[in-house]
Amino acid sequence: MGDFLFISLLISCVLLVSWISRLVYSIWWRPMKLGRYLKEHGIEGPPYKLLYGNMKDILSTMMKEQSKPMNLSHQIAPRVFPFQYETMKNYGKMSVTWMGTTARVNLMDPELIREILSNKFGHFGKVKANPVTKLLATGLVNYDGEKWAKHRRIINPAFHQEKLKRMLPAFSTCCCELISRWEQSVGSQGSCELDVWPELQTLTGDVISRTAFGSNYKEGRRIFQLQTEQAQLVIEAARSVYIPGFRFLPTKKNIRRKEIEKEVRALLTGIIKKREKAIKLGDANNDDLLGIMMESNFNDSQENGNSKNSGMTTEDVIEECKLFYFAGQETTSVLLAWTMVALSMHPTWQQQAREEVLQLFGKNKPDFDGLSHLKIVTMILYEVLRLYPPLTLLIRRTYKRIILGGINFPPEVEFSLPTLFIHHDPEIWGDDVDEFKPERFSGGVSNATKNQVTFFPFGWGPRICIGQSFALIEAKLALAMILQHFSFELSPTYAHAPYTVITLQPQHGVQIILKKL
Repeated sequence: MGDFLFISLLISCVLLVSWISRLVYSIWWRPMKLGRYLKEHGIEGPPYKLLYGNMKDILSTMMKEQSKPMNLSHQIAPRVFPFQYETMKNYGKMSVTWMGTTARVNLMDPELIREILSNKFGHFGKVKANPVTKLLATGLVNYDGEKWAKHRRIINPAFHQEKLKRMLPAFSTCCCELISRWEQSVGSQGSCELDVWPELQTLTGDVISRTAFGSNYKEGRRIFQLQTEQAQLVIEAARSVYIPGFRFLPTKKNIRRKEIEKEVRALLTGIIKKREKAIKLGDANNDDLLGIMMESNFNDSQENGNSKNSGMTTEDVIEECKLFYFAGQETTSVLLAWTMVALSMHPTWQQQAREEVLQLFGKNKPDFDGLSHLKIVTMILYEVLRLYPPLTLLIRRTYKRIILGGINFPPEVEFSLPTLFIHHDPEIWGDDVDEFKPERFSGGVSNATKNQVTFFPFGWGPRICIGQSFALIEAKLALAMILQHFSFELSPTYAHAPYTVITLQPQHGVQIILKKL
């Protein structure tokens, strides 16, 4: 009996020592060793702090900036990412910050960015998502390898030009409802003050509801409302150090996240089951995103003989639908919001865009082919995407030891490709980098960037956003119809305060003075 107790105690001690050793290695020894290694290769940054890294400082500086608006200008990087801005100013463009125990190396070199985003040899992958953030959506954007390739193959047909053309009536219906609401707000006075930010969120939520689910768009609208709330809860979790198991505790926010996830999943499952039933009865609508995706999924399963690598499960389809909502709605709403801010600040460009729209369409609804001829509107949207990119940075990580820029990086190092900083880099764009100059794009994106990877609001390479054309067509149509019916300027109550809630949003809304034309 004594021997048994001794052996049990010995095993417990060994396990405890082993656990402590692994803990010390992960939160102290490895970060300190890696920090010294990076410093030897000229990559420096703020010192690593036990467990939290630089996260407390990142959050405190961010909260300080968010406590007050900024001056009305397009030089927004110091407000949006104050800690990273100071880090690069003090330690150089290729510097390191610590996200907890993980080293995140900032890269601004276009050639290194090209190498990472092209990912020819599969050396770079997506960062492992915090389990809480997965509640918002996983889907295509979070996958790697064969699963990513399969999902991309199945979803691609939904975003072909001819399919998008068939969705234009749904776009137009939602835009007409927006214009009608604004005309009612203006009323007989001829002008009014309106916060257009929630209005534009509603517009893009309605567009994605109609185009994703067709006749089920009212159910889709409820999903949009829930996903919007979930995004706020998820970003709060993402801004704190992840503690394994904490998400299972019955806190108020944990409970609410799970409630939203459960309701969204139930709504989507119901819509998908109805569509599956309609397909079996030969009465399916294949003009919306869900219908096209399900048809493509069925064809993929048939062509690949129901093998392991064919088709998506119902669970996969649910996640892709959740991603439609978040990515499809968020990207276009922020693009339109910042475009209205920019055109209010630069009325000459607003008038030029309006003249182009009226010359092409008059007061008629814009058509699909005509949208492709809006040169000035396109230049304006690209310049807004440069100054206010919806996604302010891309993160990749190393799977294994890799040489990049002459430096041998170990596995599990993260690389930050700071879209916002690259789009605002005077060495790339010139001394007028923070000025609103749509003429930069008069010769197209390739000419503006000199064929370098210096403009990537929708990503770049094989993983470029699958919904890029969808977002731009929707933005062109909405902007064209707004310009047809209204002129607008910033209200004196507007406070310029860009900040990130996953995407780059106006913290205090966009108060506009609308004038009926």
